[in-house]
Amino acid sequence: MEPSSPATTATFPAAVEEHETYPPMSPQSHSSDEDTPLQAAPAKYELKAGIRAWAGLETKPAKDYYVDAKGDHDNLAFGSLYRMDVARYRSQNMMEAFGLNHLRFGSSHIDLDSDLDGMDNKVRAGGRYYSAKNAVSERNKGFKHLKIFKGNTSVMLAEDFVPFGTQSLPLKSTTVEQELEESWEDEILRRTREFNKMSRERPHDEKVWLAFAQFQDKVASTQPQKAARLQTTERKISILEKAVELNPDSEELLLCLLKSYGKRDNTETLLTKWEQILTKHPDSSTLWKQYLLLCQGEFSRFKVSEIRKSYVYAVQALSAACTKLCRQDNKSMDSKSSSLVQLEVGLVDIFVNLCRFEWQTGHRELATGLFQAQMEFSLFAPPLYLTTSSKQRLFEHFWNSGGARIGEDGALGWSEWLAKDEESRQKLSMQENSQETETGGWSGWFDPSLGNTETNDLSNKSLEPSLTDGNDAEDLDAEDSPAQDDVESLLKKLGIDVDAESNSEVKDAETWNRWASMELSRDNQQWMPLHENYGSIHCGDAPSGEDNDQLSRVILFEDVTEFLFSLSSEEARFSLMCQFIDFYGGKISRWTSTNSPSWLDRILSLENITDDILEDLGAVSDVVNKNQSSYSCKYKLESLLGSMCDLSQRPGLMKFLKNAILLLLGVFPRNHILEEAVLVTTQMFTPQENSSSIQTNASRALAKSMLKKDRQDFLLCGIYGRTEAMNGNIEQARKIFDMALLSTEATSEDLRKKVPILYLWYAEMEITVSASRNNSDSMHRAVYILSCLGSNLKYSPFVGPISRLQVLRARQGFKEQIRSSRSAFSCGAINKESVALICSASLFESMTTGCYSGLEVIEETFPMTFSESNNLECEDLWVYYIKMLQKNLNQLNLSRVWPSISRGVHKYPYNPKSYSATLTLSYLYSVSNNLRLTLDKCSQRDPSVITLLFALSFEWGKAGSDNRIHSLFERALADDKLQKSVLLWRCYLAYEAEIVCNSSAARRVFFRAIHACPWSKRLWLDGFQKLGSVLTLKELSDLQEVMRDKELNIRTDIYEILLEEETNT
Repeated sequence: MEPSSPATTATFPAAVEEHETYPPMSPQSHSSDEDTPLQAAPAKYELKAGIRAWAGLETKPAKDYYVDAKGDHDNLAFGSLYRMDVARYRSQNMMEAFGLNHLRFGSSHIDLDSDLDGMDNKVRAGGRYYSAKNAVSERNKGFKHLKIFKGNTSVMLAEDFVPFGTQSLPLKSTTVEQELEESWEDEILRRTREFNKMSRERPHDEKVWLAFAQFQDKVASTQPQKAARLQTTERKISILEKAVELNPDSEELLLCLLKSYGKRDNTETLLTKWEQILTKHPDSSTLWKQYLLLCQGEFSRFKVSEIRKSYVYAVQALSAACTKLCRQDNKSMDSKSSSLVQLEVGLVDIFVNLCRFEWQTGHRELATGLFQAQMEFSLFAPPLYLTTSSKQRLFEHFWNSGGARIGEDGALGWSEWLAKDEESRQKLSMQENSQETETGGWSGWFDPSLGNTETNDLSNKSLEPSLTDGNDAEDLDAEDSPAQDDVESLLKKLGIDVDAESNSEVKDAETWNRWASMELSRDNQQWMPLHENYGSIHCGDAPSGEDNDQLSRVILFEDVTEFLFSLSSEEARFSLMCQFIDFYGGKISRWTSTNSPSWLDRILSLENITDDILEDLGAVSDVVNKNQSSYSCKYKLESLLGSMCDLSQRPGLMKFLKNAILLLLGVFPRNHILEEAVLVTTQMFTPQENSSSIQTNASRALAKSMLKKDRQDFLLCGIYGRTEAMNGNIEQARKIFDMALLSTEATSEDLRKKVPILYLWYAEMEITVSASRNNSDSMHRAVYILSCLGSNLKYSPFVGPISRLQVLRARQGFKEQIRSSRSAFSCGAINKESVALICSASLFESMTTGCYSGLEVIEETFPMTFSESNNLECEDLWVYYIKMLQKNLNQLNLSRVWPSISRGVHKYPYNPKSYSATLTLSYLYSVSNNLRLTLDKCSQRDPSVITLLFALSFEWGKAGSDNRIHSLFERALADDKLQKSVLLWRCYLAYEAEIVCNSSAARRVFFRAIHACPWSKRLWLDGFQKLGSVLTLKELSDLQEVMRDKELNIRTDIYEILLEEETNT
């Protein structure tokens, strides 16, 4: 046997699916004497089923080798004592693997002397089954492989197929394994025949058609020729077109078909097909989202004004569909199953995506104005039955009047403002009538609106802000050529002529760096729209600069009228409110499931890492890097990208959010999510120069004023008590909780149903105090509080520890209450009160019995709660389970909790808590490679930005992890959706520029990034700041020109920086 060329040792798996195996050698084959005959195997192995040939047998097989698909189950590699059934290997020397002891390459690491005695001359000349020659023949499509199939088993089962349980099967299985030799071409024919049969038998089964189309992708992956791949794509398109013809309302089939069109057609043809399908399905928010994302990512066609028109079409089409459906459905709606609710929530998502788009392109005043207009139009509309046109005319009067809008000082809401405006009109009319009576005679027509003190004299003037320079950008990418990574082609796609001479007056790259910093600073300051009489209202955003700049910040009614729509469902209105608060960085509890389209849109559109994700990333980083040096942990993701939008740099944001939430509480009364948001916002955005006592007093005064208005809102008391506990006022917090629990008996039945939430908050507060102060009294208090809930007794303040009998009564009471709620769980009618009850029972068991008993309480509900993947309450229960795991890490057994963790990650793949628990447990109780494999499987199954961030947090700061990090980035960017993630590109650029310090790679990543996400102004400015010393002055100047052509809002002229530098010098 000739030594192979590479100097590495081939390692072989224990069971190879298909490989050639020679007859096994007997133990005597160890002998150095080659003439020693082979001895037969022991007698007990001769009759072993499945062994085709034995060494030393008189009867020789027909071939010198045979194809082994399963391996020998009695082999040492599979747990046997007879180790000569497979080829033998020797241990690998790592020094030899790196070639340190060899001056030449090509030595084989297999023990030739001991293996040659089992080979004849033909084998020595032809090579073993793993040789290059045999590997080439095995890759041939005509090479037949041995496969094992179970008899009478179809490839895919119907949806209504119900398998028998394992206990109902007979003890002796009748399943017969069948051996089949087929080549890859045979498999293609067989599976195509099976898919054709299934598609004829079940033509309306979407899964069959999608599996058929996915099989075409598998076929195309084995075809090296481009023409053959194109032919397979055509076949896939024809399959999907037939599927769509039979299932015209299937959004999943339509998206798969349109994605296939994208692999074949150019941009113009693809967009035409999209428009044709949207014409047939104008009421699909999913299709509109994908279409808008496609338009935003087409660099050659991208312009802010064009994308804005596409959003107009989407909003108006969905709004018309909602109006039509609302007229058809006049019955009382079950909010969880109504198609109208789903359609309105989808419409809200598209509107929020529009605001994100305007914000990220630099038109921040327009984004805020859109939010203000829609919130007033849909949440504060007057209770009048009006047509759409009449409602918009009435709203135009409000918008142009100069009255305060939501978030501004003195804002009342459109409905309340209209009532006061009507009252002032009547008073003015009475005054005019009295004057006419006194003077007599006719004095001409009079318009009462002209006398309104709140009406602006300039309301009828047209103040069109000049957002662009008026020049039409040319088409920068006329051809639909495949993306390339070389910098020259990327520059040409961006419209930058490398060979042209620079005529810019900027002579220093530092000037462009200062320009980018000034641009970021102005973006953070100028986010609040001005009124036409912009000097009259100041919301922490005092006007400065030239008059033209100020006029461009005025948002007219014509700028927002095409995006206005009405909402009739409570769920859609609540979603709009929560996404509004989250948009401006307010601290608000998660309002929707992480599997919902709203949450996925939020994650994909991020430019910075949000605080809720940073919290979980920090927990993982602390566990992984606790043994790392401080230098290796110097750079973190948040330090590279900056804080969340630099909230402290936005003047007036705290007041804006506080005013808005307080006004929204009138629309959503006794909503503890809003109440908690306004208290946290008040405390978080208090100026840092003030002491903590002033911050506490501000939130305390606000809580007291809210309680004066509604003294029966005991959940607000609970939030107030938790706020006091966070500030260290434990005794005050206990008094507040005791007062709230004592007052629950006098409230209505609907309010008393929310009592478990209050008990859980109180107990968690005491446990936190016990952990921080090592106080056993707080632990006894927590047990007592939960025992009152379990025993269903009237609450009284804590006196002393409870007895064992009271513990038993409380445990039994919890079991009975949970048992009575199981019927509601099975129907999917789980609410926050039920989740609080289960969490309280789990917490009680963990304190009185142990952590495993507490975990079992929640695990018993998983079979019912995991069936509802889009239910917020079910996911809250899963999050609480993770919280308990993280509190008891040192007491856990991985094999005990890992099945539940795996199911949770599979069910909620976009929840940061899932990955936080997975990485923490795996790092403590497993090896790093297993954890990497787990993350890779998750990213392949459900690719998302969340998965990538946690995979990066695990690798960040580790020595020798550069290749792994590059692989993570590139694999994520290969996904069509993740390629549109600005956060992913910013992380990649920061990593190359600031950690690896590879200027050429960072330059290439930057050009790829702005080509994939041209709408992100922050991404463009990252290039000016991080690559100022890498890009030439000509390239920097051209980049700014391209930004103007794409209609990104640029607030700073480069000549301002040059003039400032000249003045300073």
